[in-house]
Amino acid sequence: FHMCITVEAIEKRCLELFARDYKYSVIHNPSGEVCGHYPRQIVFLEYESTEVDRERFESTVQITKLQDLVNRSKLARCRGRFVCPVILYNGKHICRSSTLAGWGELYGRTGYNYIFSGGSDDTWTESEEVPEDDSAVRNGDSQLFDKVRGHDIKLLRYLSVRYICDLMVENKKVKFGLNVTSSEKADKAQRYADFTLISVPYPGCEFFKDYKDRDYTAEGLVFNWNQDYVDAPLTIPACFTQNLNIDWTQYQSWDLVEQTQNYLKLLLHIINSDDESGLLVHCISGWDRTPLFVSLLRLSLWADGAVHSSLEPAEILYLTIAYDWFLFGRKGTTSSPQMVVWNKQNPLEECASHQLNEARSSSSSSSNQSEHGVTRTGSSPLAVPGRRLAVDYARSGSSVSTDYGSWQIVSGCGSIHDHAHFPPPDEGPSGRMCPLPSERQARLEAVREVFLAAYSSTVGLKSTAPSPSGAISGLLEQFARGVGLRGTNAIV
Repeated sequence: FHMCITVEAIEKRCLELFARDYKYSVIHNPSGEVCGHYPRQIVFLEYESTEVDRERFESTVQITKLQDLVNRSKLARCRGRFVCPVILYNGKHICRSSTLAGWGELYGRTGYNYIFSGGSDDTWTESEEVPEDDSAVRNGDSQLFDKVRGHDIKLLRYLSVRYICDLMVENKKVKFGLNVTSSEKADKAQRYADFTLISVPYPGCEFFKDYKDRDYTAEGLVFNWNQDYVDAPLTIPACFTQNLNIDWTQYQSWDLVEQTQNYLKLLLHIINSDDESGLLVHCISGWDRTPLFVSLLRLSLWADGAVHSSLEPAEILYLTIAYDWFLFGRKGTTSSPQMVVWNKQNPLEECASHQLNEARSSSSSSSNQSEHGVTRTGSSPLAVPGRRLAVDYARSGSSVSTDYGSWQIVSGCGSIHDHAHFPPPDEGPSGRMCPLPSERQARLEAVREVFLAAYSSTVGLKSTAPSPSGAISGLLEQFARGVGLRGTNAIV
């Protein structure tokens, strides 16, 4: 009961944060009827708008049609995790999902739905048939795939998605010798030929056990690409590789830091290369690698002022952890790191906001207070030598030390305004590299400070020697078994 109340409060807060900058509609999913692994209130961002001019515009989206497409297409993808828009950037939808379901799951789910609907399941009742030329093969199993994936394609087209970024290291997920999932790139009938398919293999949650065992040190951690199940090549259209100054032929030699940086650069380049078309990002189940890159995109675009422009650092952090990770993640997994945080009286935003206010007012009070059943800690629960918020550095003109991470990687290579490498910083008096923070850096550093404060006060943070890299990817491993933010190391 307490957990239900907590989730309801989180959902309400997420809706409030979305409403700051967008007009949106909601697809209701109270008991998981649409998808058992998606939020109970699935947000569809219609257009950017403030409270003042919200009624001046009329949405071009028919939410009833969208919901109908969702209901028809959900069985096309693993665990029913359909293509769901989560970020609206310059009128384009950035979406997330799982990969395509294989025949075993597809037949299992359709049979289950038919039996438990009393033989009246209308998922496949449609007003118009899938065009004959949507598939290359017409026989037995293929007809069911035609219909299911045909609905998936209709949903993608309705959302104006053209680019599909597949993070799987396999063409098909195989367990016990059986293909349990598929992917667009492995579709034999070439149903997804009209889309631009980008295969960027990225290691899954199993690999991140090594990351955790190394005390969250990502430098030098390279995935073993020679394993038998790894058969998905890196496939990127030439039009996206020419201007990024990246040697993609070396991708198997990249460590976790460089790989995440380069993939983030690529995704940002893709969404800025087309003024009209959206992007879908997915892995296998869509709840580890997928939220990692969705979250990095949201944070990076926010740092540039391109999305959620009215949100403060604590608010954008709350939104991405709560919505991108927690509400789209595994339910009922009490051992998951994100559950540890949310079960501790949901202190993230209150603690983070308080920490920011304390830093801005230079208050040294260490008293604790409780508000609305949420514990607030006093000033700076994480003692980090010589640290100040980047906003304070920006005001004073001081340099930001790279000790404990300066986020220079995401600031330099993740910006939508500049795809070039981050310029070499000047050396400070002590010989350490001390780049002058940009506004983008300052915003990202503020998010990092908020996260460290909240995380250290709830979960705790082991200390390690300073890492030379500063970035964002570390931000999220502790919340969905992806990549975890360390006080000393991060990726984006």
